[in-house]
Amino acid sequence: MTDLKQQLLADTVEYLASNGASDVSLRQLAAALGTSHRMLIYHFGSKEGLLIEVVHAMEQRHRDVFAELELDPDASPADVARWFWQRLSDPAMWPYERLFFEMYGRALQGDPCAAPLLDGIVDSWLAPLAEWNRSQGIPSPEAQATARLGLAVARGLLLDLLATGDRESVEAAMEQFIAMYEEITKG
Repeated sequence: MTDLKQQLLADTVEYLASNGASDVSLRQLAAALGTSHRMLIYHFGSKEGLLIEVVHAMEQRHRDVFAELELDPDASPADVARWFWQRLSDPAMWPYERLFFEMYGRALQGDPCAAPLLDGIVDSWLAPLAEWNRSQGIPSPEAQATARLGLAVARGLLLDLLATGDRESVEAAMEQFIAMYEEITKG
C-alpha cells in the first residue's frame, strides 16, 4: 500500500469514527479529508471498497494488539485477557467500536458497501486465538471452540458497554468469563 493510500485510509478511519459512515457520500468524505473523490476512487475503487478497507484496518489494529500480548511469556492467561479487554473497552476506542458495529450491522443487512466485510470477520480471529489457547494448554478441539466463545463474549460485551454505558456490570461479566477461561486453562 502506498504512503498516500495508507494516509487516506488512516484519515478516513478517524473521520468516520467521529462522524459515522451512514449517509456520507464519497464527495463529502473527500472534502473532509482534503482530497478529491477521484483520488479516493483511484486508491480504493469505490466507496464500498474504501469502507471495507476501513473495517479491515480497524480489525487489523486489534489483531496487532493481540499479537503484542505474546511478547510477555510470564503473563497469566487471565492477565492477558484483562489487558486485552482493557485496551478494547477503553473509552478512547469507543468511536472505532461504534463504527465497527455500524458496518457489521450494515453487512448483515446485505448492504453492498459493507457485505464483503463478513468475509473473514470471525475466521481472521479464530486462528490466532486458538493458537493462544493451545499455547495455554487447551487441547486443539477445545481451543477452537474456546476461541470462538472468547471472540463472541468480547464483541457482545463491547456492544453491551456501548449500548448501556454500564461499565461496572460489563466488567463483572468479563471477570466471570475470565475466571471460567482460567479454569479451562488449568485443565
